[in-house]
Amino acid sequence: MANNRIIIGSISALVIFSALMSTMISSADAVTSPNTEIIPLNSEIGIEKTILSLSASQDNTLPWGFVEGKIANHVSNYPVIIQIYDDDGHATLFAQTDVEEDGSYEYRFRVRNVDDGQVINIFEGDYYVKIFKVVYLDPSSGKI
Repeated sequence: MANNRIIIGSISALVIFSALMSTMISSADAVTSPNTEIIPLNSEIGIEKTILSLSASQDNTLPWGFVEGKIANHVSNYPVIIQIYDDDGHATLFAQTDVEEDGSYEYRFRVRNVDDGQVINIFEGDYYVKIFKVVYLDPSSGKI
C-alpha cells in the first residue's frame, strides 16, 4: 500500500514544515485510516483505489493543500487520479498528476483565496479523497 498524505499548507510552510506541523494538524485533521482496494485490469496490472478523509477547519489560514504519496509498485506512464468529494458526496475537485520515476507523486490545490480583501474558504468542513493508482498486481513484476 502506498503512503498517502493530505495536508493543508502554504508554499512557505513547506520550507518550515516540521515547525508548523502542529498548527497544520489542528487546522486540518487530515488523514484517518485509509481504505484501500485493488481492482485487477488484467493478469499483470490493476487500479489501487484508496479513500482518505480530509477535514478543513473554518479557522484555517493557510492557502494551499496538496495530496502526495509514493507508489512502491507503480506502472510507468499512468497518472494518479485524485477526486475530492464533500461530506454529502458532491464532487469538489477532480485532478490528475504524473508519477515520478521513484513512484512519488504530488498535486497542489487552493483551499483558500483572498479576493479584494475578502477571504473565501474553498474547502471548509469534511471531505473524502479518492486516489486511483495503476500498480503491478505482483510487486516483483518487471516493467511493461
